[in-house]
Amino acid sequence: MKKILSAILAVILCASFCLLAVSCSETGSKKYTVGIVQLVQHVALDAATEGFKKALVDKLGEDNVVFDYQNASGEPANCTTIVNNFVSNKVDLIMANATPALQAAYNATQTIPILGTSVTEYGVALGIENFNGTVGANVSGTSDLAPLDEQAQMILDLFPEAKTVGLLYCSAEANSQYQVKVVKEYLEGKGITCKTYTFSDSNDISAVTTAAASEIDVMYIPTDNAAASSAEIIGNILRDKKIPAIAGEEGICAKCGVATLSISYYDLGYKTGEMAAEILKGDKKIEEMPIAYASTTKKYNKTIADELGVTIPDGFTAIAAE
Repeated sequence: MKKILSAILAVILCASFCLLAVSCSETGSKKYTVGIVQLVQHVALDAATEGFKKALVDKLGEDNVVFDYQNASGEPANCTTIVNNFVSNKVDLIMANATPALQAAYNATQTIPILGTSVTEYGVALGIENFNGTVGANVSGTSDLAPLDEQAQMILDLFPEAKTVGLLYCSAEANSQYQVKVVKEYLEGKGITCKTYTFSDSNDISAVTTAAASEIDVMYIPTDNAAASSAEIIGNILRDKKIPAIAGEEGICAKCGVATLSISYYDLGYKTGEMAAEILKGDKKIEEMPIAYASTTKKYNKTIADELGVTIPDGFTAIAAE
């Protein structure tokens, strides 16, 4: 009888452990630590981080993910310090928000999964020749690249009388250089004179923008983190000189542009979070995940357009007032 009771007890205990294991599996109770390194605080990057966190909470559950959010305050060197700490702390995944953050993470670890977001062109950012859309190894992510030829054409469509276009960007941002190169080639192919104006950081952006405004008819500003952080300064100078601007993204356009062909950075971050959930749960391998892109929307800044007397054609959506 004792042997029979012992056998029954063993079966019950085994069944209990199995049910517990299934329950844990079904609720996804494993807790993950995700390190987030964001280059600088501004509207676009903030939205991407917010979307990323929301997606992971939606997919994994609020109790199953811990975020270690760190802001580099615009200093690439701080990105390196931050990701090295993530590596030492053995986080489960790193989300790198903006190109310098991605570059720092890429150089810091070859084992921890890295997802970039708000990165324009991964081949340029990581020095990959003949980039085919998939980084491989432990890196993937999302791109904020809108069709640059369509952005350039927007300049021609909205300002057909323009003869000279200024291209304003931070010389330290490789992806900004890439965008400007493509836009410049497109415009020059249409007979437009292009002048590039570079600044090294926010300290000289006012002087550079002021000089540019006296020499051009229209300004083009790519998705540039330094420009985004100083967009209000740029906008005050351009509006004073009555110079319209086409921006690479909505956040910059809201402060200093007339129009943009842009994406939703919140949606971009959310897509990145969905990718992170798939990696953490083991549903997909990061080395096989291609870079993902967001859909684009034509938007315009009603306040600046009205102020400069620019007529916006059908098909554009007004940027919501802050």
